[in-house]
Amino acid sequence: MSAVQRPRAAEPIWLPDPSEAARSRIARFTDFVARRTGITHADYRSLWTWSVQDLPGFWSAVGEFFDIRTSGTWECVLDDAPMPTTRWFPGARLNYAEHALRTGDSRDTALISVGEDGTTTRTTWAELRAQVGALAAWLRRQGVRAGDRVVGYLPNTSHTVVAFLATASLGAVWSACGQDYGADGAASRFAQLEPVVLFAADGYRWNGRQHDRRAQSAALQAALPSVRVTVRVPNLGLPTSAEDDTVRWEDALAGPAECVFEHVSFDAPLWVLFSSGTTGTPKGIVHGHGGVLLDHHKLLGLHLDLGPGDRFLWYTTTNWMMWNMVVSGLLVGSTVVLYDGSPTHPGPGRLWELAAEHRASVLGVSPGYLQASAKAGLEPGRDLDLGALRVLGSTGAPLPAQSYHWVHDHIGPRVQVGSTSGGTDIVSGFAGSAPNTPVWPGEISAPLLGVALQAFDADGRPVTGEVGELVVTRPMPSMPLYFWNDPDGSRYHQAYFGSYPGVWRHGDWMTRTAHGSVIVSGRSDSTLNRHGVRLGSADIYAVVDGLPGIRESLVIGAELPDGRYWMPLFVVLEPGHELTDDLRGALASAIRTHASPRHVPDTVIQVPALPHTRTGKKLEVPVKRLLQGARVDQVAGREAVDDITALEYFTRFAPSPAGTGPSAPGATGHTP
Repeated sequence: MSAVQRPRAAEPIWLPDPSEAARSRIARFTDFVARRTGITHADYRSLWTWSVQDLPGFWSAVGEFFDIRTSGTWECVLDDAPMPTTRWFPGARLNYAEHALRTGDSRDTALISVGEDGTTTRTTWAELRAQVGALAAWLRRQGVRAGDRVVGYLPNTSHTVVAFLATASLGAVWSACGQDYGADGAASRFAQLEPVVLFAADGYRWNGRQHDRRAQSAALQAALPSVRVTVRVPNLGLPTSAEDDTVRWEDALAGPAECVFEHVSFDAPLWVLFSSGTTGTPKGIVHGHGGVLLDHHKLLGLHLDLGPGDRFLWYTTTNWMMWNMVVSGLLVGSTVVLYDGSPTHPGPGRLWELAAEHRASVLGVSPGYLQASAKAGLEPGRDLDLGALRVLGSTGAPLPAQSYHWVHDHIGPRVQVGSTSGGTDIVSGFAGSAPNTPVWPGEISAPLLGVALQAFDADGRPVTGEVGELVVTRPMPSMPLYFWNDPDGSRYHQAYFGSYPGVWRHGDWMTRTAHGSVIVSGRSDSTLNRHGVRLGSADIYAVVDGLPGIRESLVIGAELPDGRYWMPLFVVLEPGHELTDDLRGALASAIRTHASPRHVPDTVIQVPALPHTRTGKKLEVPVKRLLQGARVDQVAGREAVDDITALEYFTRFAPSPAGTGPSAPGATGHTP
């Protein structure tokens, strides 16, 4: 890993308004800490330094400030065990769903669910509590108990929120998957969990079309022999056959019942999120009730300043950890706005229109959406009423500096750009913004409170002003409890602690600047991260390499210096085959149908050979770095590659200085 000296930062593009910052929850929290500890903090950096030096003091203060309700003992915050075996609040018992349902006034709106066709339903806090109570009682009658697994093959609607909260109220474990996955892809995740109940919708809408998933839902049910009962969710209102043996959603909610919350241990599993599956079967990442409660209160309540009266809209699907973060908006009493559909249908301004219509206080989008809005010549700040918008969140990929300027000029100078870096692994963030942090173009304002964030060089030394590995040197409560089916913890340890003993390595390139901000340069591994949705390359290979005429393939997702994300598919063909338009179309169709419609490559390129390690592993990361402009001698040693000429061949696909010519990303294809 070579170190790159960062240029001196420009002036901030956004500065906190002193009066608004003084009214924020993070200001009240700072005063609370001063009264509690006798330590005053003049600015964010001082508060952050204390938060990572005194983990017990900080996290217990978060729990008390947000009135986290527990039974048992709360005195011991964390034990002395090193990561990843640290235990938090070992004597406490609580329940996530209890906190998610306790805050809002019964008559106020808890959920606004919007379909791509414009259909909108509003659920009050009273209605949400009633639905969760009824569904939880039905689950109990099916024999569901604490620790059992319940899964959802569902789009981003209110049904999914209700099913999750009902599951969590019992102490059972939730996992969800969007319906853009086929039955095989969903089963590769859910079958590991041996779930007892499956919730499955009849379909979803995308780009103006209804996608009927009744057959896929039936196939998924058949692939999960542990499932005792399946609940049919009527998202599209499609009819069922006479042979259908599922339970109707309406019938599962038919029996009124009060919410009852099973208090479980602080580290009891709440949900299982799945990794991208880059190197094989997706890993089940298990997070706990207590860790999620603490971290999401901190992130949403302090950093995003969300609370009662606010409306929280972040574009996501149920495949992505941001869905879990959005649902946690209920923890702080905000109204959660759910959107199920394409962010650009019927036009590129759809998310801006939703934010205006529903008076969003915080809107979350991807860097790609901001770039598309700019290219489309949109003027949301002029053409729409975005007066309620305080924070524009962005995550999923690095946000280029020009997007900060576009937001300033075309959304409004008082809207704070809250670029955030985090991950499914911690179901939270490492770096982001707060009401009292400046914003510099192209930079994330600061490490989040309680996150001991550093950039390490290859020797494990912290560096400032240079690109290094993003690491966390002290425990966080939302770090995974464990991986599913990893009894000795070896896979978990190797995933995050194999490079720097006792230190979490996340897999991102990062720079800590002299003024305290963070610059994330993209993934240092080979995960495909398009539009904030991650997919493992293995999922692509499983589809492509089995097609006639394809000998081998290599897919790369490369973040380019100008902010674009380029995802080419390189193929080695069998003798006698040509890369025709028909073959390109077949490849795209197969990936769209059997892997993910969001990860259809930008272009298909024929190459004579692929480089591998001596043990036969495709050199994805070295090729990615070549596509970003690195030299061959910077990405791999000759002795480590089975065919160095195959690796050298990929240098021709790096972007030229002008972004034009035969090597420019976006070309229709290259044939040797």
